[in-house]
Amino acid sequence: MKPNFSSFPLYIFFILFVSSFIYVPIEASNLIEETCKRCAQNDPNVKYGFCKTSLQAAPASQCANLKGLGSISIKLLRYNVTDTRCHIKHLLKNKKWDKYYLQRLNDCFELYSDAITTVKQAMNSYHDKRYDDANIQISAIMDDSNTCEDGFKEGGNSTSSPLSKRNENLFELGATSLCILMNMEG
Repeated sequence: MKPNFSSFPLYIFFILFVSSFIYVPIEASNLIEETCKRCAQNDPNVKYGFCKTSLQAAPASQCANLKGLGSISIKLLRYNVTDTRCHIKHLLKNKKWDKYYLQRLNDCFELYSDAITTVKQAMNSYHDKRYDDANIQISAIMDDSNTCEDGFKEGGNSTSSPLSKRNENLFELGATSLCILMNMEG
């Protein structure tokens, strides 16, 4: 039996067509790597590994363009704010804290409660291409994480914050979002 070579061009077309879909995540992965590399080089508040890991772990990030990565980074910020607020709520239920500690936790709870509204506004601003507004809103959220952390150090008190890592992550997610925003503007 003789092989049928008339379908050979169709076979090549099929392979090229399928391989073009396989290439998309690699291209997006390179976008994440390049974006995080650029952000880490230009902003001391962005660590390359944290940026890359955070963005790559997010759903749909492997198929995102730069605008999509910006949206994803703000969503990650929102998830962090919401989760941290929930964590603080659970900490406040613990009756072992002294009055000073409880006051600091309450202050952080209020800051994170306000940040939920602010991050929603930032997402709306971002989608409306009002990048200056989104920048201001994300910066305010980053300030909230610093204010929360600083509250535990207030008055020379050596009380350590149970939220240090969460505040640090929020700040860095915010810095990543701001960096992507700057790339959207430029």
